[in-house]
Amino acid sequence: MRADVDSWPTGRLLSVAARMVEARFDDFLAGLGLTHAGLITLHHLADGPLPQRELARRSRVTDQTMSRTIDRLARTGHITRSTDPADRRRTVAVITPLGTRALTAARDEERRSDRFFGAVDDYDHFRDQLIRLIESAGNR
Repeated sequence: MRADVDSWPTGRLLSVAARMVEARFDDFLAGLGLTHAGLITLHHLADGPLPQRELARRSRVTDQTMSRTIDRLARTGHITRSTDPADRRRTVAVITPLGTRALTAARDEERRSDRFFGAVDDYDHFRDQLIRLIESAGNR
């Protein structure tokens, strides 16, 4: 197996690794009552309430997609909705204590678990390299 993998182009290595990690992480998130989209939404809500349109923009999804994500998070108790004090016509999503605990658990599991990045020698360096890769691809 190792000899075969050694011959793969880097793009294929990255793609296969991403799918494997994502599948494992999705299983972990399901145990918290979350999806990957829900986790991204909680991440954006960690610093305070946000309206749906802003959540969609930050998450790089459509308003409709964010609406479904917010509905699910509200049903599972990870967020609540409230009226925006700055504009009473607008509703904002607010992370709940359950949502904060789930977000913390997911962040901790990502960093510590050998199921996700245990084969990586230096998590912070690996993360920095991924960010550089994404940023450089976005500038083309």
